[in-house]
Amino acid sequence: MFRYGFSLPPSGLSWLDLLFWAALLFWSVRVEIRLPLNASMSHLFLFALALMVFTPPWLAPLWVFVFQYSGNTWYKQLFNRSQDALATLAAALVWKLLQTNPLYLGTLDLSAGVGIGLASVTFFLVNTGLVTLVIHLSNGTPLLEIWRKNYRWLASSYFLLSPLALFLARAYETPLIGGWGGWTILFFLIPLYYSRFYWDEKVRLEQAFDATLEVLMHALEAKEPETRMHSERVADIARDLARLVYQDEAKAQEIYRAARLHDIGKIGIPETLLLKTDKLTPEEYRIVQSHTTLGAKLLKPAEKVAFGPLVYNVILHHHERWDGRGYPKELAGHEIPEEARIVGLADAYEAMTAGRPYRPAKSSEEALKEIQDLSGIQFDPKLVKLFTELWHQNPLWRDRQAYLDAKEGSVSRSTLPLLFSESASPSPSEPGQRTSEQ
Repeated sequence: MFRYGFSLPPSGLSWLDLLFWAALLFWSVRVEIRLPLNASMSHLFLFALALMVFTPPWLAPLWVFVFQYSGNTWYKQLFNRSQDALATLAAALVWKLLQTNPLYLGTLDLSAGVGIGLASVTFFLVNTGLVTLVIHLSNGTPLLEIWRKNYRWLASSYFLLSPLALFLARAYETPLIGGWGGWTILFFLIPLYYSRFYWDEKVRLEQAFDATLEVLMHALEAKEPETRMHSERVADIARDLARLVYQDEAKAQEIYRAARLHDIGKIGIPETLLLKTDKLTPEEYRIVQSHTTLGAKLLKPAEKVAFGPLVYNVILHHHERWDGRGYPKELAGHEIPEEARIVGLADAYEAMTAGRPYRPAKSSEEALKEIQDLSGIQFDPKLVKLFTELWHQNPLWRDRQAYLDAKEGSVSRSTLPLLFSESASPSPSEPGQRTSEQ
């Protein structure tokens, strides 16, 4: 790399060129898109790859390090800048290697196409790898689990966007408008800039949708004050149980979200039935049971934009029984989706220890004993065994009053901690993740 020299500006480039690309890098971070869970995404990745194509391998990393800004504390800014610069340097070296050692298919020179593809993959691996390691060292989460949950889905985006970076670089080198390549770049910034509004609006809609669901859950709790924070406790139990079953944090979080919505159908059940202190008549019981199918119908419009099949399986089947005497489909054993069996067990334990207008609450020990007695009858025996292991670890949710006291005090609602995150890649989470592939 040293043979390229370290003069500023490099040979063939002017200060105008350097300032123009510095402005692009700075702009790409300043117009980042805010995402849920204290995250954001930017176009930094795209401009970093484009710059490395026609400059010495040291310039793009240096510019990425210097010309980006965020409101993070100084040490998080240093981490963001350093990891972005290292990822850009690694990508630039891969690019230069392919250009100095051309790759041919017959007479067809593949060096540029393969080079930009490998450079983008290198950028992605170095970038996300550094953050994955930091998260692992910070909280002990397994490396593979962090990778699957946070970064695996990003790989295709990095690779598919890499040809655009090559196009921008070539367009800058070969001016198409006004004798300066910057005009072409600025022209392509228009769709890039307006794509930001699409993603921003998409995120806002998802946040509004999630907020609406939260309002619905509060409305449901208002209809049944005796079941205060029922869905949240069920969700916490179900998530812990799912962690044991799947050893997959992402799957556990998905079940947590589904469990938060498991009783959403009760919005459509008359309060007189939900709060009735006497025994329900067969007709009244049938109406209450309909909350499973009603809930699935209520969320049906969001099936393609917000929820996958798992959520509907939980809502529809969390009252099925292992022996086939549940509702609404009278499924038995492994016919019942496993996520519904998990939430069903969590729901039963929470209901037992919470009490209802028609029966008093059981103690934690009594509820555990009943769960065990119903193993192979109402509940999946494997899940009962795992639940018993969890219960003996004395989790917060084991005692309902202790859980309510903690939740209404300083313990926040359950979401995974985002200690570090993606910047033009991942970076510390203050103010949040930045992903540069979009």
